[in-house]
Amino acid sequence: MLILSAIITGLGLGSMYGLLALGFYVTYSVSNTVNFAQGSSMMLGAVMCYSFSVTWGWSIPASVVMALVTCGVWGAVVERFAVRPFAKKGSLAWLMSTVAAGIVLDNVVLFTYGKEPRMLPSMMPDVSYIVGDLIIMPLQIAIPVVGLLAGASLHLYSRYTKQGRAMRAVVQNPDSSRLVGINVSTIIVISFVISTVFAGIAGILIAPLFNVSSDMGTLFGIKAFAVAILGGITSAWGVMVAGILYGIIEALITALFGSPYTHILTFTMVIVVLAIMPNGLFGRAEVKKV
Repeated sequence: MLILSAIITGLGLGSMYGLLALGFYVTYSVSNTVNFAQGSSMMLGAVMCYSFSVTWGWSIPASVVMALVTCGVWGAVVERFAVRPFAKKGSLAWLMSTVAAGIVLDNVVLFTYGKEPRMLPSMMPDVSYIVGDLIIMPLQIAIPVVGLLAGASLHLYSRYTKQGRAMRAVVQNPDSSRLVGINVSTIIVISFVISTVFAGIAGILIAPLFNVSSDMGTLFGIKAFAVAILGGITSAWGVMVAGILYGIIEALITALFGSPYTHILTFTMVIVVLAIMPNGLFGRAEVKKV
């Protein structure tokens, strides 16, 4: 029963890691850049949802929508001021710039929101399901369901919408996309907005299970990037599957060996897997024409 409970917990955690990792996948696929402020974007979603719903008394649906809108705006700001100026010059300085943007956001929230952790009330019904000796909360079921729906939505968006098809064209050949009239800069902005919205969804979903604080996204962001690399950052379903696997393994290690061993063993696993499979579990080696 302990193992089953850990697996259910791991599914929720893993789905959250997968959502964050999908954000890394989207920006990398479209622009060959990633947003290392992704963990801070997750924190922003949770903090803004708490502020709108608890502090200002808005309804839950309105609070969620406005929190995700805020995350989307933040993604556009990061792309415009922390990524684009450096990427245009062929510089890799966006690596440090996005890290700095995340640190700035964390500290702005620290000074305005405060350092005391707070609990965001669950948006799910206050009931539980008992299966044998196991107690299952609705939120534990909702998190993986929403995570998989988000992944499916990204797939449908990329295939059946005009902007999605344009995004796929930019992924395949940015120069040819410009020649047929696609605004590549706009598509890149959209990719960063999608990335941070996914992070915001993860933050809102996980907030009732963890305390909401200005530094809640730091470790989650690091783990999500590890998941993105582990799954193969060029594969959307790969990073989602890797996130779920990572979450389950992490929960099992915590349940069986204790929390002091969790990060030691999980990150050791990441190193070993990447040593054997440098392109990740589902990634493919890039083919360069010479």
